[in-house]
Amino acid sequence: MRSLPSIIHLDMDAFFAAVEQAAKPSLRGKPVIVGGLGGRGVVSTASYEARKFGVHSAMPMAQARRLCPNAAFLAGRFEAYRYVSDIVMGLLRELSPLVQPLSLDEAFVDLEAGPYGPVLAEADHETGERLVLALAEDLRADIQRLTGLTGSVGAAGSKLMAKIASEQAKPDGLVLVEPGQERAVLGPMPVRALPGIGPATEQVLRRAGLTTVADLADAGETELVQLLGRAHGAGIHQMSIGLDERPVVADQDAKSVSVEDTYEVDLADRERVLREVEALAARCVRRLRAAGRSGRTVVLKVRRFDFSTLTRSETLGGPTDDEAVITATARRLAEQVDITGGVRLLGVGVAQLADYTQEDLFAQALREETAEHAEETAEEADEERETVLVRRWLPGQDVRHAEFGPGWVQGSGVGRVTVRFETPWSEPGRVRTFAVDDPALEASRPLPLRRGEGGEGGGAGEGEGGGAGGE
Repeated sequence: MRSLPSIIHLDMDAFFAAVEQAAKPSLRGKPVIVGGLGGRGVVSTASYEARKFGVHSAMPMAQARRLCPNAAFLAGRFEAYRYVSDIVMGLLRELSPLVQPLSLDEAFVDLEAGPYGPVLAEADHETGERLVLALAEDLRADIQRLTGLTGSVGAAGSKLMAKIASEQAKPDGLVLVEPGQERAVLGPMPVRALPGIGPATEQVLRRAGLTTVADLADAGETELVQLLGRAHGAGIHQMSIGLDERPVVADQDAKSVSVEDTYEVDLADRERVLREVEALAARCVRRLRAAGRSGRTVVLKVRRFDFSTLTRSETLGGPTDDEAVITATARRLAEQVDITGGVRLLGVGVAQLADYTQEDLFAQALREETAEHAEETAEEADEERETVLVRRWLPGQDVRHAEFGPGWVQGSGVGRVTVRFETPWSEPGRVRTFAVDDPALEASRPLPLRRGEGGEGGGAGEGEGGGAGGE
C-alpha cells in the first residue's frame, strides 16, 4: 500500500448523455436518455436531469419512458463517443504511461510512473498530496476546455479506494482519500460498494447479518471464506479492510467480455432459460460497445443444479458487436444444452476481441433472412432492405441537408423524418420535417464538440448510415 495517494481514477459524468447534450444545444439542461429504443431496449446512460426522475443505467427503456416521458430518447452514437474518449485518454497519458482504461469513459492512472514521479518520490506527505490535487484539478480543467464535458476524479493509495473516491466525487468533483483512512471511509458503506459483490453475493451476506463493509471487516476472513468460498471470501475480506495491491496495468487487453447471473431458484423451463440468455446477451453487447470493442466468438456458460459447469461456443466469420447476431448465436447455443434438473447460473460472453467491427455479414444475413420471409422473391427483399437501410433514421443520428446543413434526427415515422438543424457551437436550431426518402438529406459524420478540431465534422469517423430503427 502506498503512503501517497498517487493513483487516480477518472470517471466521466453521464458520458454518453453528456456528449449528446454537448453536441445538441437544444438538449442542454434537459433530460436525455441514451440506449436501445426497441421494445426490449435498456438505458445505457441517463443525464443527471433524467436521474432526478429515477431513471438509471440498465433500466428497461419502457420504464424510463414512464418515469420521464418528456426526455429526449436517443440511440447511441459510438463513433462520437470514441472520438471524445480518445481526447480524454490522451490527456491521461500525458500524466503517465501507466493508464488502464476500463471503458470509454473511465480509467486508472499511476502518477508515480509519469513525469511527476520523481517529485512525488522526494516530496514530504503534505507537498505530495498538494501536487496530486493540483494535477487532478488541471486534468479536470483540460477535459472541460477540450470537450466541454465534466469528469469526476478520485485519488488514493490504491485502485480500490481511488474508484470509491471518484464515486463520492460525482458529479464534477474531486475527492482524495488519505492513505490510512481506508477503513474509516469504507466502514459505513453498504457491501455492494465493493467490486465483486453483486446481488447474489449480497443476499448471502445479508442472510448472515452482514450489510456494511465494517460488518465484513469485523466478521474476519475465516467466516467470509465459509460463506463465499476460499478465493472470493479472502478477496472480499482484503478489500473490506482497505487492502488492495493491484498495480495499474497499461493498455490492459481483456481477452473477453462477459456477464452472468446466479438464480436463487434453479431454472427448469426452457423458454425461461432462453429469455434469460437473450437478456444476458443484450447486457454483454452493451458492455462490449462501452469498451469500444467487438468480438468473434460467442460463449455460453451454464452451471447446472449439481454445480457441474458447461461451456459452449461458436466462432463467427468476423468480429461483431451486433446485438441481433450475438443474441441469436447465444440462443442457438442454449437450445443445445440439456437443462434437466435445472440451471443455477447462466453467462454469455464474447471472446477473440478486436477494436473494430468489420462489415457485419452475419447481421446482414440475419436481416436478409427475416426480409425474405416477408417478400415474395429474393429480388424484392433486396430492394426492400436497401430502402430500409438508407431511408430509416435513428433518433439522435447525425445528418446533413443540402440546403440547411448539419443537424440531427429528432424522430421519424409514417414516411416523415424530423430534423433539428444545429451544431455543437451554435444556438438551439430550427426543426424541419422531410420525407424519409428526401434525396437532399443524408447521414453524416459526427461533428467535433469544439469548433476547429479537425474541421467541421472532423475526426469522429463516418456516421452510421441509416440503420434499422427510428421512431
